[in-house]
Amino acid sequence: MDHGPASDWSKDKASNFKTRIGIWMFMLYAIIYLGFILINTINPSLMASDIGGLNLAIIYGFGLIIFALMLAFVYNAICSAAEEELNGTIPDLGEEKE
Repeated sequence: MDHGPASDWSKDKASNFKTRIGIWMFMLYAIIYLGFILINTINPSLMASDIGGLNLAIIYGFGLIIFALMLAFVYNAICSAAEEELNGTIPDLGEEKE
């Protein structure tokens, strides 16, 4: 009862592109996170300053989380488009072919 592979695992021609995009996005996030760390170590009282009823530490921290999620969605969109273009595949979204 061998059903075969669930999907085609051929060579991914978009692999190098996806790696470069991932590294650049990681570096961007790391720089922004480094800003958070530097503010906390150099001038921690700045993080206690109020902005709209919340302190800067809370706003910056939630901003980091939201930014990471945004990067993930952008990375997925860019990489999916690159896979379709470079591999010549269009993902099957469960639509029936006529």
